[in-house]
Amino acid sequence: MSVRVTADLKGVPETALWTLYHRAAEAARPDTVLPDPRAVQLVAEVDFPFGERLGGARPWLAQAVALRALGFDGVVRDFLAAHPDGTVIALGEGLETQFWRVDNGRAQWVTVDLAEPLALRSRILPHGTRQRLIACDVRERRWMAGIDAARGVLVTAQGLLMYLQPAQVTELIAACAGAFPGGSMVFDTVSRRFSARTRTGAKGPGGHRLPPMPWGMDAVERDRLRTAHPAISDVADVPLPAGRGFLGHLAPRAAAVPLLRGDRPLITRLRFGTAAAAGPAGRP
Repeated sequence: MSVRVTADLKGVPETALWTLYHRAAEAARPDTVLPDPRAVQLVAEVDFPFGERLGGARPWLAQAVALRALGFDGVVRDFLAAHPDGTVIALGEGLETQFWRVDNGRAQWVTVDLAEPLALRSRILPHGTRQRLIACDVRERRWMAGIDAARGVLVTAQGLLMYLQPAQVTELIAACAGAFPGGSMVFDTVSRRFSARTRTGAKGPGGHRLPPMPWGMDAVERDRLRTAHPAISDVADVPLPAGRGFLGHLAPRAAAVPLLRGDRPLITRLRFGTAAAAGPAGRP
């Protein structure tokens, strides 16, 4: 019998377990929108009181988490179709198992995370020669050293930027735009209203109290991201894929629903020009 690995993450790093728990709950369904057998396996192998600490995995929330992951998967697959030998840099990757869902057998994969969650990741997930782990705060630029951008770079930040201060978000986006000309970046955000709720200690979806999220962005503000750095050449919405039932039908159409249009989570893709004009970064 294999020995289960103890996980005792707290604060923002604990959200990696929360996400894994819900993604695995959705993946275990026979009609799942996101086949992810490795996530199901991890929940069985990790010694952590998921139900007690995180509450029950509600089906609607599990599907919502999975649809977000599926949206990111689509962006990564598109990138690898255009740049099969490119590099994906996953910031704050936690226990995400995206590599095993989208790998094309050629891409380079760089995981950047804090030392504690990265140590857990390295113990419970197998990593091959094309995968590199960097223990580093994403706000420090030293993780950018040694990245070969010649064959294309995609930076992903799933479930991360909302835990940074607004100025830190701007600085990170600007740093990526400057460091990876011709590259791209994809990340998700919560609305300003949801951000404010978390800062007052209110419970999040499913009744679990998430850590405070200092940064929120509404859909009408998205185009301001262009001012973060002059190299940003395109800012685009990434709609959620369609899923199962009413929630799954609504997910890709949320922007057209008046009650959801201005107060909803977003996935945004940025493209960076190959020749950036010099100039100071602004604030989104």
